[in-house]
Formats: sequence, C-alpha cells, structure tokens
Amino acid sequence: MTEQPTSFERPEAGADPADGRGALTHAPEPVGTPVLPVQARADGTPSGPGTATSCGQPMDGKGKEPPVNGPEHSQPATADAGAAHRPRPAEAIPPQPGADQERAPGGPERRTGRGLPPGRPMPMRRDGDRLRFVGAATRRIARGLDLDEIVMGLCRATVPTFSDAILVYLRDPLPVGDERPTGPVVLRLRRTDRIPEERDTDGVLLPGAFEPEPEPVALAELSSLTTELCEVRPGGALNEVLRGVRPVFADAPAARAALPELLGDGAEALVPSGQHAILAPLRGRRRVIGTALFLRRPERLAFETDDLLVAAQLATHSALGIDKAVLYGREAYIADELQRTMLPETLPRPTGVRLASRYLPAAETARVGGDWYDAIPLPGSRVALVVGDVMGHSMTSAAIMGQLRTTAQTLAGLDLPPQEVLHHLDEQAQRLGTDRMATCLYAVYDPVTHRITIANAGHPPPVLLHLGGRAEVLRVPPGAPIGVGGVDFEAVELDAPAGATLLLYTDGLVESRLRDVWTGIEQLRERLAATAQLTGPDHPPPLEALCDEVLDMLGPGDRDDDIALLAARFDGIAPSDVAYWTLEPEDSAPGQARRLARRALARWDMEDLTDSVELLVSEVVTNAVRYASRPVTLRLLRTHVLRCEVGDDVPQLPRLRQARATDEGGRGLYLVNKLARRWGATRLSTGKVVWFELHRG
Repeated sequence: MTEQPTSFERPEAGADPADGRGALTHAPEPVGTPVLPVQARADGTPSGPGTATSCGQPMDGKGKEPPVNGPEHSQPATADAGAAHRPRPAEAIPPQPGADQERAPGGPERRTGRGLPPGRPMPMRRDGDRLRFVGAATRRIARGLDLDEIVMGLCRATVPTFSDAILVYLRDPLPVGDERPTGPVVLRLRRTDRIPEERDTDGVLLPGAFEPEPEPVALAELSSLTTELCEVRPGGALNEVLRGVRPVFADAPAARAALPELLGDGAEALVPSGQHAILAPLRGRRRVIGTALFLRRPERLAFETDDLLVAAQLATHSALGIDKAVLYGREAYIADELQRTMLPETLPRPTGVRLASRYLPAAETARVGGDWYDAIPLPGSRVALVVGDVMGHSMTSAAIMGQLRTTAQTLAGLDLPPQEVLHHLDEQAQRLGTDRMATCLYAVYDPVTHRITIANAGHPPPVLLHLGGRAEVLRVPPGAPIGVGGVDFEAVELDAPAGATLLLYTDGLVESRLRDVWTGIEQLRERLAATAQLTGPDHPPPLEALCDEVLDMLGPGDRDDDIALLAARFDGIAPSDVAYWTLEPEDSAPGQARRLARRALARWDMEDLTDSVELLVSEVVTNAVRYASRPVTLRLLRTHVLRCEVGDDVPQLPRLRQARATDEGGRGLYLVNKLARRWGATRLSTGKVVWFELHRG
C-alpha cells in the first residue's frame, strides 16, 4: 500500500465541501434550503453563518467542560458586549427568535421540512455545533496515554453524539516510529461500540440514551458480522481508499468496493444504504495505521457533507495519538526490560539463609532507577548481601547501576573483604565520571560462625529483627558515598543469631518530602517490631509477608524515590552439623581424609554415602596436596545436602578435561563431575576452595 501525506487546509473559494482537506468552516447551504436567519449581536453587529466561531469547548458556570456525549444539537454561543470572541456557556445563552420552533420535538426540521419523532436528537447543522463537538472530542482523545485509552476516547466521543456505532481497525502489528514494516498490511478489528439496544424503543432513541458518560457496550452482532483480520491487497479497493486518506461516504463507488474487503461477507447487512456510514482512514505521522467506520441507523438522519470534515478531524487526532501511544509503549517496554535485566531475575538459595526482595519504581511514568539489590553466594557457604542507590532515577542512573552491580559481583567472586569491595567500587565510579555517585551497603554472612561483616558507603543503616520481636538499628560506620574518592571504608563484625532477620533497604523507603530519613528509620523499626509481635516470640514472621508489611508503611506522598528492599532470614548451620579438619600436605593426607569423612558420616547416620564421599574426597585432597605448600583444610557440612569443601593455598583453579587412554591421571574431576550433584571451585585471597555436594539419602 502506497502511503501518501495529507493535510487539512482551508478550502479555496468554490472548493468542494466534501473534500477532506477542508477545515471545519461553514459549507455553502444546499440548494433549495432556506438560509439561516441573521442574528444580531449585543453590540448591534450582525451574526450569521459567515461569522467566525471559536473552536474552544464552552465552559459551564463552574469552570467544567460540558460532556462530549451530549445532545447532537446545541445552541451556539453568542458574544456579549465587550467580549466579541469569548465563548459563553451554552446554558447562559438567551433563546433566539425561532429557536423554540426549530427545536420543538415533533416539529418540522428546518432544512428538509420533515418531522422528527419526539425525543429524537437534532443533527449538528451549524459550524458552531461541529466546532464545539470536535474541540471536546479531540480533548477527550488527547487525554489517553496508551493505545486502548485513545481508541476508547474516540469511541466514547462519537457514540452516540456523532454516530450510532463505530468500528475501529488498526494495523497488526502497529509500526513504531520510523520503522518500515515488512510483509503485507493487515488490519485487525480493535474495538466496536454502539448505542445499547435497551435504549431504543420502536426505532426512536430515548433522551436517556444521550448521557454525559455512557458506558460503551461491545456490539456482539457487529463482531459476528465482521472479520477480525483483513489483509489489504495491493491495488485493491480498500488500498485505494486508504491511500486517499480522506473520509468518504459508504455509498461512494470506492467505499462500496472497499467495505466488503474490510468487513467480509457481512458488509451488506451491516452498512445501511445511503449516506449513513463514513469510512475514515487513520493516518499517523508517517503512514496510514488503520481506519474507522462511523455508522448511523437507517431511521436516523443521514450524514451531511460537513460531517466528512468532522470525521477527518477525529481520524487525524486519533491517528496522531495512537502514534504517540505506540512510541510511549515502546519506551516503557525498553525501560521495563532494562530494569528487569539490571536486577536479579531470581534470588539464590544459599545454605543457612532465606532471602526475599522487593523493588518499586518511583512512579509508573519513570520505571527505571538507580536502586539495586543482590545476593551473591561465596565460598564456605557464605553469602554476600548488597544494596545500593545511584543518584537519580533515569536511564543513565540505571546504566550506571548495572555497571556497579557487575563490578560488585566480580569483586565478590574474588572473596575480597567488604571494605575492599567498596574501595574498588569507589574507584570504578570515579572512572565512570566525576558526578557518578552512589551509596552502597555490603555485608557478608557466615552461617557456620553465625557472624556478619558489614561495610557502609553513605547508605542508611540496616535493621535487625531478633527472634523475640526486638528490632534493632545496627550501628555501622556511615562512610562516604561511592564516587567521592580518597575515603577509607571500615567494616564491623556483628552477631547474626539464628532466627533473626536482616533488612537492607534504600532511602526511598524511609525518606520523603513529609519526613526525614531518621524519622523514617524509626518508623520502620517500630513497624518491624509490631509485625513480629503478631507471630509470637518463638516464631519469626514469614519473610514474604514481612516485606509486604514494610511496604505498607508508605503513605501518600512517600513515593518520591525508587525503593529496593532485601530481607535475609538467618537460619545458620548448627555446630553439630559441621566437621572441620586441617591436613598436612603429605602423601598420607588422602587416606587420613577418607577415615575422617567415614567417621563423620557414621556419626550423622549417613553411611549410605560413605563410598561416594571417600572416593571424591580422596581425589580432591590428592590434587590439593600435590601442589600445596601449606596445610590443606577439609570441611563437611550437613544441611539439606552434604557439602564437602577442600581448601589450599594454590590460586590456580582446576579445569575439567577429558583424559586420554594412556594418561595415568586427570580423571579425578571427571569422577567428581559424574557422581556429585554440583561442584565448583572458587578463588580466595589466600588460595582456592574446591567443593562438591551430594544428595542425602
């Protein structure tokens, strides 16, 4: 389908009023119809059909706009003395001579002389009527932000004021911006609206049908009579109508050939004869994106030539709004995808700790920000808990957050102390730019020792909820934000008893325009303590429910910033479930490791794993003592799985390789890979740890 631009300019003298390029100006009176009487203004100047009329929506006495779906015919505003061009409220206009006879129910219609049944709304016959309707309708359409709101605004603005029913077809898929879609042009039926049948009695529309805010009712019979998808064939009649851009009556030759292609076999039964239907192409900034079909019932007055101009304005505003909505939707999708990929998709399940998290953007229109959280498993069944906040909540802030989060994950993999991690993050932020600042809190929890080490870089302090219900704001060194440079970070080691819950958060949770940060922290502490009282002193509150309760403390005006929340429930590992030994790097170390592991398994009633554990421990310890110069460590952990960890002072990590038939070695890790549930190797500051896990019987 060839796409051509269109414009709506004021027609020149003698132009055809049906030309869609014309503006909403007064069209010449039809031949044989009386001319509208000239009305006098308050200042004595004549006011007639050629008088300029304001396009603005008249306001009522309280400054509100009148409803779009009002009666079809409304008296145009006249100018008062001293305000020749200011619109006046419709209800404040005094009755004009002949108005009662013109608007009397059942009286003759002034143009045609035919009578109308009582209660039937009068058509829009004057420029002022149409201008006011178009002004109000376009404002309603412009209020929509997404695609559905704009299409619904078009339907509600036109039904029943302008038409009895409407069908809106849009391209599927809708093109975005300047992209040029490939493949055939396909139109999909997006929405159908009509006047409800229960508001019609004997073909007469009751006055109650024209309520200010009628609920659009899906026209089931329209959907059943039309096809949902329509392919626009190149060179076809529908393609030619869409290329012309201008609205046309359904009885025009081009439209008569195009409607069966658009509606399918039900076109003849659906579209009334005569000028009771208008087909209006929807053209956006670059191309035609759909079409709208306005329908009136056969017993109702037909459309006039000036109604083509109304349909053109409605189609133009709707198409431009749809174009903007599609662009906005693409931007929102990109923002959502960016934020989703920057944050953890799922949280890990480390041994001895349970995790839960929440993230809330500052607003629906700003879905990206610089807040982040993370949980990183570390060697020795430890876990690093991170929460940070980059200044601002824009795409740039989200990009910087992603770089800092990646850097933190890399540093955590090196098993650096928390204060060293913050120091390297500070250097990275300075390399990103002079104004790249962020706050961050980095904590490492050890479930074996039941201790947690915390370093802070200008972030709000965490809150620890004890098992008995006492909530405590931890005293950690405040530090300077990341990006300041030249600042030493300190770490503090604290107890992390079993059953306690550590809450890490960003300042959006506790600081707003209505309260300072320390007031918010105190309210958070009180909220946590009150929630813990509900479950009793011996049972901590469920972790997910606790996060929801914390977010419920936010009131109106408290959502000024993004919110990142990370909660960690410390279960720990009991001392009776840990076995730890130190082995000298000698040839007898593998045999000693097998005996120690066998005794530990017998103590834990896990003899069924003895053969597998002895084989794998022997292989891993043999590789460790071959190159180690210092004592080798061996540790067994009994949790939901059996975990074995072997540490040495050699930083090189072992690699799995396929041994040849003539090789005497190189099969140790191959056996570990085949028999273990999981295995891995992690580099430490003092060497490395090789670990594997086995399912418990």
